[in-house]
Amino acid sequence: MSKKFKKQASSMSFSLSRWFRKISSSKPSSTTFTMIVVTFAVFLFGGGLLTIIEQPQVAYYTPQGRFLFLYPTIDGQFVMDTFLSAFLYATGLVGLLFMYRSTKNAFKPRQAYMAMIVGVSLVLLAYIFLEGSILAKLQGV
Repeated sequence: MSKKFKKQASSMSFSLSRWFRKISSSKPSSTTFTMIVVTFAVFLFGGGLLTIIEQPQVAYYTPQGRFLFLYPTIDGQFVMDTFLSAFLYATGLVGLLFMYRSTKNAFKPRQAYMAMIVGVSLVLLAYIFLEGSILAKLQGV
């Protein structure tokens, strides 16, 4: 049984080293690298690191029967706080991307105008909901 285990361990070691060599020698495109960096930034801004370290509750039912998914004070957060803020940051970034893409359609004014309207509305929507969630946390929900 030990020979079989050693053989499996050595083949697994070989496959892992081959996988690591393939990843370390690959050259991702600039778009892929940018998406990875933006995703990591949204994760950090949303509070993902705090969620991993502290492992808070997902949400909370108060004894009065109310359901809280925003932490009632500004110094802590639930997992739903992380998801909500990360989603809103991503929405704002998509809105900024739409506004940027609208400048590339200068020769198609209708398409540029629509992209600008969608981008501005997404950024405003994200901003209003982020401010509303911060205000709700300050007031103790």
